[in-house]
Amino acid sequence: MLSTLEVITIVVVGVMVGVEFSVAFVLNRIFNALPADSDQLGRAHGGRMLGALMPFWYIGSLVLSAVWAVAGWHRPGAVLVVIAAALLIVSVIMSVLLLVPINNRGKTWTPENRPEDWKEQMNRWDRYHYVRVAVLIAAFVLLASALA
Repeated sequence: MLSTLEVITIVVVGVMVGVEFSVAFVLNRIFNALPADSDQLGRAHGGRMLGALMPFWYIGSLVLSAVWAVAGWHRPGAVLVVIAAALLIVSVIMSVLLLVPINNRGKTWTPENRPEDWKEQMNRWDRYHYVRVAVLIAAFVLLASALA
């Protein structure tokens, strides 16, 4: 049963890392290459779509990691799982304090109502997101290493 939990946790966290990596290094570059209105509209739509999904994914990943840490406390690698769970907590805190406020504003913008500094705000979101992706990758690596 613990092996199943470990695999499910790694898959869920791994797919989340892949999505967030793609947002940072693929989608945002595509959006940035589009004309201004298309860039802003794409980011707003992405903010609405992923903004609705990601809270469940982040909390689900954290819960799975915490359950793994508790259930596998007696096994080698448990400390790595605990550190990974702590990093997932950091990613949730970063999201709530830094990224979600910008995302909540950005997902309501249209070319008619966006603020003049909308690109600056999106660049700030991107910088915070790069750090969050690094934290998520570290958590994923620790979870995968816990199995070795």
